[in-house]
Amino acid sequence: MKILEQYILRRVVLMFLTALLPVLAIIWTTQVLQRINLVTDSGQSVGSFMVLATMILPTIVATVLPFALVIGITHTLTTMNNDSELAVIDAAGAPRSIIQRPLILLAVGLSFFSFIMMGFVEPAMRVNVRTMIATAYADLLSSVIEEKTFRQIEPGLYVQISERQSGRTMKGLLVADSRDPASELIYYAREGAVDESGKSLVMQDGEVQRKAPNGDVTVIRFDRYAFDLSDLSEERGQARFGAKDRDVFYLMDPDPLDERYISKPNDFSAELHRRVSASFFPLVFALLSLMMCGDARSHREARLHPMASALIMALTVFWASNYLTSIAEASTAFISLLYLLPLATGGAAAFMLATNRSPRLPKPISALIESAMAMTQKRLGTGAGGAA
Repeated sequence: MKILEQYILRRVVLMFLTALLPVLAIIWTTQVLQRINLVTDSGQSVGSFMVLATMILPTIVATVLPFALVIGITHTLTTMNNDSELAVIDAAGAPRSIIQRPLILLAVGLSFFSFIMMGFVEPAMRVNVRTMIATAYADLLSSVIEEKTFRQIEPGLYVQISERQSGRTMKGLLVADSRDPASELIYYAREGAVDESGKSLVMQDGEVQRKAPNGDVTVIRFDRYAFDLSDLSEERGQARFGAKDRDVFYLMDPDPLDERYISKPNDFSAELHRRVSASFFPLVFALLSLMMCGDARSHREARLHPMASALIMALTVFWASNYLTSIAEASTAFISLLYLLPLATGGAAAFMLATNRSPRLPKPISALIESAMAMTQKRLGTGAGGAA
């Protein structure tokens, strides 16, 4: 690689990391705060929460990376253009490829990295996160960590405790169970505890009130009563994995007995092709950035900032890809559009670069903008002359 190519690549990589790390930190923080209830609800330690936060980080890298590359390329080349470095490169007779080649190679490497992240690392982290959350919420005792507060365990089942003591003992239990529409049950107990297996709540010295559909209420006192939690513990302790939680190999050959695959088979095929097509985004976005600011231009030229233009186009492609993924989940006939979008966008940008063409607005829009600017300048000039 030539010295000039190394110089450009080094500047772009530095700006790429400068854009990537802060944006990644902001998005990661928002994702982590959405799961702060793991500590407040289940009583997990701060260490467990930090492990969970660490596993969330790889799941957002592939999404942020292409946009950071756009910022890195457009900012670097725009700065070089304003400093007349691109003009000097052109005046020296250097070909355009000396600017494009290192950045395209960087984009290709990031595309492979994105595919590895989306295809294997991100699903593995998602599985670990879901498993950790399901394990944390599996124990009923952890789910009602707050004292003197009603906690909904599942729809129709509420639990409140007055005081938590050492071990697994609780004082002042109230359990309201209205899951069965045929009867409503309310349990009061002076004390109780969840057994070691977590499958039953043993209450002592209390009473249960049963309200029938006709309004009759039956009260039964008990010295010891075991409330069954086996179904609830198994359901809460079992992580359920969807298409986004599976790696590429599983998506290519799903388990025919998978409940999620049986209910929504199109989700798996759409997710597989979304990951493959989205891995082209770093390369496509790099071509768009080079198309917008890869040549020497006068910085006095009135135009939208290249970074803004490139980001608008990149966001449009990204949103269109997500929309096509959603409709591909409804019908597999739209899967081909997931590949057509990045390939057509990248092909158009590559054609513009190969033919040394610059993107321009349509003539009617350009004429409208020019007339608006001329009218504005005329009004400002008249106002200034009158004031003088």
